[in-house]
Amino acid sequence: MAQQANVGELLSMLDSPILGVLEDITAAFKDNLICDRGPMLVNNLVDYYLETNSQQALHILSTLQEPHDKHLLDKINEYMGKAATRLPTLSLLGHVIRRQPSWKHKLSQAPLLLSLLKCLKTDTDVVVLTTGVLVLITMLPMIPQSGKQYLHDFFGIFGRLSAWCLQNSGHVAEIYLVHLHASVYALFHRLYGMYPCNFVSFLRSHYSMKENLETFEEVVKVEKTRNS
Repeated sequence: MAQQANVGELLSMLDSPILGVLEDITAAFKDNLICDRGPMLVNNLVDYYLETNSQQALHILSTLQEPHDKHLLDKINEYMGKAATRLPTLSLLGHVIRRQPSWKHKLSQAPLLLSLLKCLKTDTDVVVLTTGVLVLITMLPMIPQSGKQYLHDFFGIFGRLSAWCLQNSGHVAEIYLVHLHASVYALFHRLYGMYPCNFVSFLRSHYSMKENLETFEEVVKVEKTRNS
């Protein structure tokens, strides 16, 4: 209980406008993370970030080292399963992986990757999908060659979101669709750059089907033309 109260006290001062206090509190958190290898402090920081959008909490979470990487990924995975917290959780994940953490090679074995893929296969919130695609694009180069078992998932997500852009063009605000289009095009570039033969084979197979022809003409062909 004393430890929990201490953590609560530290959190309450984490966004202090006084620079000296802020530096002391941040240093205290980092010292505690070195001494305490359990998940409680990381869990509290994630909770606090999702409640307050604290930039100081985000900074600490984005610079975590082993063994706290597992605690962070587990907590993010927990919140990914809840629709109410999915978007800010994806934003947190994006911030973390853009820092190129030393433990990035572990992402392909973490349950979080499967949760991200599930989100991109099933979610219907355009902002969640856009954010999730950008996270996947950033994560792809961090997944070793052993991650090739997910190629079908990566390509299927591209196919789903390409069609989703077209099918929902009259039901979603144009500004959101513009961002999703841009994200899907970026995914096209990433997949083509990393897996050219596999991806071209998928495009030929998937878009040879009659029901996918309109998506090919309106979305995919445009991108292929830009690539030429």
